[in-house]
Amino acid sequence: MYTDGACSGNPGPGGWAWAIEGGASDSGSDADTTNQRMELTAVLKALDANPGPLEIVSDSTYVVNCFNDRWYDGWLRRNWRNSNRKPVANRDLWEPVVDHFQRRRDELVFTWVKGHSGDKMNDVVDAMAVAEVDSLRQADAVAVDQRIEQIEVPWSVEKAVLVLGGRNLGRNEDQWLARTIGGLDPSSDVVVSGLRRGTELRGAELALAHKVPLAVVLPFAEPDRSWPSELRRRFAAAMKMSSWLVDLELPPTDVAGALRNRNRYLACAAAGAVVVGDDSLAKDLDGNGLTVIQPPADLDEGGGNVR
Repeated sequence: MYTDGACSGNPGPGGWAWAIEGGASDSGSDADTTNQRMELTAVLKALDANPGPLEIVSDSTYVVNCFNDRWYDGWLRRNWRNSNRKPVANRDLWEPVVDHFQRRRDELVFTWVKGHSGDKMNDVVDAMAVAEVDSLRQADAVAVDQRIEQIEVPWSVEKAVLVLGGRNLGRNEDQWLARTIGGLDPSSDVVVSGLRRGTELRGAELALAHKVPLAVVLPFAEPDRSWPSELRRRFAAAMKMSSWLVDLELPPTDVAGALRNRNRYLACAAAGAVVVGDDSLAKDLDGNGLTVIQPPADLDEGGGNVR
């Protein structure tokens, strides 16, 4: 009996699987879990479904060592506390697995195999567990797509301009950005920013300085949590002076995915975009039908950086 677990993010979406070569198999998933929990779940599901003698083959030392090194003896003796007198992690899964072992002690053997070492069945259950994670992530992506499509844009899209780009601005790029935003009409135009550090935060500050209304779109709450204090102060000031705020409430554990979905929303929230230092993003926005303005190719970026 081969078992395996997989997790994307740890914690994050996870999958588990068990299989007997030429025989039965099963797999499943959990939307919010850890790799250790999936390894344990695979073993528990295998034990529940298969009475009688079994050799459990796993690439998880977390699972195998518990029985081969008798960790469970100390846990039971200390009423499910570890050697540091702290509660055993994942007790809700360990307890029924250990119960199986105690009842079937003469029937169960645990064997470790190195993962991704060419063992055929280990590769099989690994692929099954990963497929469960992929399926769950695809379902989540569809749900996120549907939810984002339902979030209304509360400002006039026809008069809205995105300000996006890289994290560092050259001095001349900053001056070019200031001139560009200074040409907007405060009585009708709107600047839309995600307030990421660099172009987005600076663009928001320039918009407010020119009295252009600011709309803020965040992928999740408090994206500035780990920023230096001065940048956090600037972020808070821009938030306070913004006219609109949209929090997409995307998972903060998947920053790259959250930003991709944020950009999808932004592409539908404006008619044009000012992009500095990100040619790939500019190309994507142009492909979505936005009018994209970038600094001229021969603009001198010297003179230091503006953060």
